[in-house]
Amino acid sequence: MLEFAVKPNEAIEVPIAYEDAHLLVVNKPAGMVTQPGKGHTSDSLLNGLFARHGKLLQNLGVRRDFGLLHRLDRETSGLLVVAKSPNAYDQLRRDFEARHVDKEYVAITVGTPKPMQGVVQARLKEVVVPAPDAKYAGATVKKVIISQQGQEAISAYQTLATSPTHALVKVNIKTGRLHQIRAHMQFLNVMVAGDDVYTLTAPKGAKLPNPPRLALHAWHLGFKHPITEKWAHVYAALPKDLTLFAAKVGLALPAQVAESRLALGQ
Repeated sequence: MLEFAVKPNEAIEVPIAYEDAHLLVVNKPAGMVTQPGKGHTSDSLLNGLFARHGKLLQNLGVRRDFGLLHRLDRETSGLLVVAKSPNAYDQLRRDFEARHVDKEYVAITVGTPKPMQGVVQARLKEVVVPAPDAKYAGATVKKVIISQQGQEAISAYQTLATSPTHALVKVNIKTGRLHQIRAHMQFLNVMVAGDDVYTLTAPKGAKLPNPPRLALHAWHLGFKHPITEKWAHVYAALPKDLTLFAAKVGLALPAQVAESRLALGQ
């Protein structure tokens, strides 16, 4: 019996937005880590994928990251593309590195960005800081700070809806840095609702509804298919928890973020 490098776990739900012989696009739920790590050896998205495609992913191996081409933070929901063959992985990796993949997110922010649309080009540097919710002394986490010594980070954003206290913001990331959207929103003097790291001081007397989790969703992936060379656009509707929170804070959702859809061959 083949022994896999990653423990398969059939109990992990893996919502599939698109799949063919060469790749799949997963709609990762919030609260799930992308790959195994400390404290999450068997309950990650990759554990669930190995239960379904273990032989294919094992064949890709560590060198090709078992098919993973990018990752989402645990509390971020939304779309991830995973390769199922070496040729698909290698071509998609080249496309990611050349910035030929469209990665659009939707965030609910506390406050409205000013201006309401634009491009943030603020370099980000990774640092280690004390964990905000540490369960034991000395616990640390990685975060990023704005620094000229950091890596290039580019985020194009557009405000889709506003309320007196919140905004719905679409963000297209041209680079893929750690916590890029969260740090760039803070740079714009707003914050992603539910963020306990990149925070702002609330106005005195303000009593804002508590979000169910980090209000960030990977909404759209657009890429050239690595084998057919035809464009694929996959959209994942804003999840129910964030839809309910948007209504609670007075945001009217545009139709474009309320529907899941797939466009192939365009």
